[in-house]
Amino acid sequence: MATGTREDVVDLLLKQHDEIRSLLDTVERSSGERRKQKFDELRRLLAVHETAEEEVVHPYARRKLGGDDAVDELVDEERKGKEVLKRLERVETGSPDFLPLFRQLRTSIEAHARHEEESEFPQLRIKGSTDELTGMATLVKAAESVAPTHPHPGVEGQAKNLALGPMAAVVDRTRDAIHKARS
Repeated sequence: MATGTREDVVDLLLKQHDEIRSLLDTVERSSGERRKQKFDELRRLLAVHETAEEEVVHPYARRKLGGDDAVDELVDEERKGKEVLKRLERVETGSPDFLPLFRQLRTSIEAHARHEEESEFPQLRIKGSTDELTGMATLVKAAESVAPTHPHPGVEGQAKNLALGPMAAVVDRTRDAIHKARS
């Protein structure tokens, strides 16, 4: 991204992928309360990131890139990742079961991110206009600000996220606030 220009959606998502990778490293290397805090941060980031991609980026890719099969594959990867993340958030971070399941999640997330970075993102840059890509960055940020903060497997795609996401977001954000107040 050039200095003085607005951030486009690819820049934003790449920055988030870097943050996700950093959190994956931190969670795996840490223990105790720090692992729990960083895992909660990772879970939240993954949930809002994937929701925004499903609401904004993938529908655009379907229209602009004409890649229904490719987008379907990305959405399926996201669903599978959400399923593992959902199972993982029920496991105590100090449990001996946590790291093996976490490593499964990590492998899934890293493969999915590479897939987007090598296939979808370059095509967005080629076929999207500067205005479209910067506008999508704004839309992604807006979607993330109201997205669910926990994984909801089966709620993939724009229509499902728009229909069910607001209700799930209220429940998730209320649950997060109660949990934070108890901590």
